[in-house]
Parts: sequence; C-alpha cells; structure tokens
Amino acid sequence: MLRTSVAPGGRFLVGRHSPSYQVANLRLQDHVCSLGRTVDGMEVCNQANFPQADVIVEQARPIFEILNPFPFRGCTFIDSGWAAARAKNPQLIRIKPAPKVSLRTLLGQYCADDVVRTLIGQLPFSLRYELAATSTDGEELIWLAQSCCRMVHNDQGVPVGLRYFQDGGHLRADIDDFELFETIANNPHLPDPYKEVMVLRPGVQGSSEIVGDFHQESTQILEYLRTNSYIPWGHYAANFAHTSIRYRIADLSEIDMHGLRHLYYQRIYHNLAQKLGMRPEIRRRGLTVEELENLRRNILSVLERDREKVEHLATLWGWNYGYDFSGSGYRLHASHQMVHQQYALIPQWVASIDQETLPTYCCGDLVADVIERYQQQFQSDFFTDYLKAIARNTRTDQGEGEQSLAVWEDEHVLLFVPKAQVSQWELQLMVTAEDERGPVGNVIEADTGVRRSLDLGILKAQQVLAGLGATMVTSIEYSKRLGLNNGQRLLYSFLPKLPWSMGAFSEAQGRYIVGHYPEDFALACRRQLSLS
Repeated sequence: MLRTSVAPGGRFLVGRHSPSYQVANLRLQDHVCSLGRTVDGMEVCNQANFPQADVIVEQARPIFEILNPFPFRGCTFIDSGWAAARAKNPQLIRIKPAPKVSLRTLLGQYCADDVVRTLIGQLPFSLRYELAATSTDGEELIWLAQSCCRMVHNDQGVPVGLRYFQDGGHLRADIDDFELFETIANNPHLPDPYKEVMVLRPGVQGSSEIVGDFHQESTQILEYLRTNSYIPWGHYAANFAHTSIRYRIADLSEIDMHGLRHLYYQRIYHNLAQKLGMRPEIRRRGLTVEELENLRRNILSVLERDREKVEHLATLWGWNYGYDFSGSGYRLHASHQMVHQQYALIPQWVASIDQETLPTYCCGDLVADVIERYQQQFQSDFFTDYLKAIARNTRTDQGEGEQSLAVWEDEHVLLFVPKAQVSQWELQLMVTAEDERGPVGNVIEADTGVRRSLDLGILKAQQVLAGLGATMVTSIEYSKRLGLNNGQRLLYSFLPKLPWSMGAFSEAQGRYIVGHYPEDFALACRRQLSLS
C-alpha cells in the first residue's frame, strides 16, 4: 500500500489520535521531596509525580497524523494543544528579532578602550565564537577579525587585502582560527570593507574558475565552477559579487533573483545543448533572455526527434540561505552567509566499482516513483488529485477558521503550505502550467513566462519566511528527468531551521512534529506577504 495522504478524487487523509488508556504502575519506591516555596512561603512538593495506583488517561488531547503526500518524506504530527493557541492568534507564528549585542559597550562602562579591545581578543574561543555570531557592533567585530587574522591596510587604515605566507610552496592567508574568521565574516554587521577582503573578493576563498556572470543595474553575480565537487561532472555556484553585497533577504530585488536563476538556466541549457551535439558557439558573454528561450526550444526539438537515444539527465538546484556557528563548535547552517545558489546536471547512469551499470540518485526520481505507484494502486493521476486536494482543502481540526493552503499564485505557479510539513514553516512552490507535452516537470520544459513566475515565487517564499523571522532556510528542487512524460510537475521545497526545531530522533525516523495547523500558517504567510 502506498503511504500517502492524497486520495483519489482530490482529498487529504488525516488521522486523529485521541486515546483513552490505562498505564500499570510498576514503580517500587517514592521519591517525594520539596521543589521550593511560593512567594507566600507555601512549600511546593512533587507528590503528583508519584501516584499510588495505576494511571488512567481519559481522551488525551488530539494529535493529528498526516502522511506526507510523498511517502519518502515521512509523516507529520500536529499537537492540537500547541496548534489551538496559534489558531486563535496567528501572530504567534513568528520568531522575535535577535537583540542588539555589544560586549564592547558593556565593558566600556568600566574599562578603557584599549583594555576592552585586549579583553575581547583574549576571550576563550567558545565565547569569541558566540560573540562573532551574535554581535551587532561593527567596531567590536573588527577587533575580533584583527585578533584572528592579519590584514593589509592602506594609509587611511582601511583593509585592502589579507596577508599571505608561504606554506610548502603554497600561499596561505595568515589566519589563526578559520571557524572564527568565517563566523566574523558572515556576520551581516561586520563593515563591508572587511567582508570584502575576508570572504567576498573573487579568489579569496579558493581558485574555483569563474565561468559566467550577470550584470544589470546594481546587480553583479559571478558563476563559479567547482571541479572538485562530490557531484558528478562538477557543479556551479552563482554568488553575488563583492560589488553587490547581499546578506539579507530584505536586500534582494527581483532583478537579483532573475540574475541568480538566469545563470542556472543558462548553464543547464548550454551544457545540455553540448551533450546533445548542438555545440552552441557563444563564448565570453551571457545569453539574453530571448537567446535562452530559443536555445531551450531547439533543445526540445532535438529531444523530440531523438527521444529514444537521449540520456535521461536530471537537474540539481539548491540554496542554503543563512549561516550560524555555535560556541560549542558546531556549524549550524550553510558555508557562508552571502546569498548564493548551486546547481548541476546529473547523469542517468554511473559505473559501479565492479563495472556494472547503476542508476544515479536524484531526489526528483523519488517523486517519479510515487507517481508510478499511485497510478498502479488507484488508476488515477497523482498530481491531478494533489492539486484538487489543495484546492478543496478543509481545516485539519475540522473547526472554524481558515481553510486555504495557498499563499500566492499566478497563471503558472502556486506557492502553498503543504498539508504535511517536514519542517515547521515549510513552504512549497509547484508549477501548475502545462505545455503541449503535459505538465511542466523541469526547467527545460519551462518557457520564459514559467521561468519568470518561478523566479518571483522563489523570491516571495524567501521574503515571507524572512519576514516571519527565519534566518536559515534550505531550498531544494524536485525535477523530472529529461525526456520522461509521466505527469510529474516541477516542485520546490523551502525548509526553514527554527530555534526550537532543529531536528532530533523523531525527525531521524521521518516523524515531523508541528505546533500549528497548516491552514493557520498559510494565513500568517499571506499576511506577511501583504507587508512585503
């Protein structure tokens, strides 16, 4: 049986636990003790923790169990006790802004500046990590930076580069603690000249070749090739240039998002055209939007003509937004804060160590498997039923209030809250458009209008989540393999990391615990979108 919450005809299947049960008391000893006293002097004891008889539970508060539409993504559990409070007040669905932090200001009340600077530079590393990640004081961050690396300054004292030294024939930047260095450089409050020389100038983070760029108005983006990637055939990263610093979602414009995505489409189309023997001659410049669309149409023509011969390639696209590092030494998200996106092509096959031919992994293939199994079990199209279920959604708790899961849509795409979220605050973006071949399932099938809607939908998703307070968001693409015609729709998932929900044993089992109803989160997102 396919474990999915989508049912034929277009409805969601929602389980409801509200059990009554008896628990045998097998305790041998009591450990009654005082816990303290009230303000009135009354003693507070723990006697309630040690019942003398069996424990009888009469109708525990409801827990809703919702299988993910895609079985490989597990199951969501909604605690009605938590969710009820947010249903009454959706304003509770947000993260409070971080407070201002300045150890320099605090110590400056008691010590001279030179003493404060020395103290900050000599803090234990765990405290320096925390200060580097949380400080909102630019001068303090400069002091921290100068305590862990050597810089070159001009006559005005402005940093113009890092100092390097020879190490076994290689030039290396003179950095004492790389994690501290990175954490400081990834703090948005560090003054821009320091960000630039520490992590943003081309080449300062390594020798990856720059093979593409995008320039329009104040937007400048560079495309890096990472030849030593774990991804077969290498992969690419579109990073904002040091001349266009983007650390916050609030700084992103529609042109910025268009530039990031244009480099993705351009590289995928160009690489694919080469693999199909089309050999596009364009060099040392980018493609215009019109040229990109013409190349896409030519690729589709070749695919139609040589369908049986073409390898079923797949696209890979992802975005880790936000950086954090804990004082205990754990990197909590991303490699760097500066906005960037990564992408690649995935082959269909890989040779095994025993010279067998094995299929490669692509997360979009898992969606394709669901579609096939759903059709076999129900004799119905999965995405047709899924879209109907979203459109006809009713409240999870069957009470009064919001019904819709939609956040934003246009004629090509739908941004919505999935009925079963695999992280609190998950959003998804689905292409609803179709062409003469059927649903649009990858960016090769997406024409100029669909691509524009995708870019805008991705930006809106990030703006909504950032507006609610999310600072770390992982975004991934589920795409159909090239040349297939299985009804698969292109889908994006946006997965925030929340302070109280970083993942534990439940999530490791595919059990996702959520404290709100999806309908109320959709309402909170729509309200936030109206403010963007």
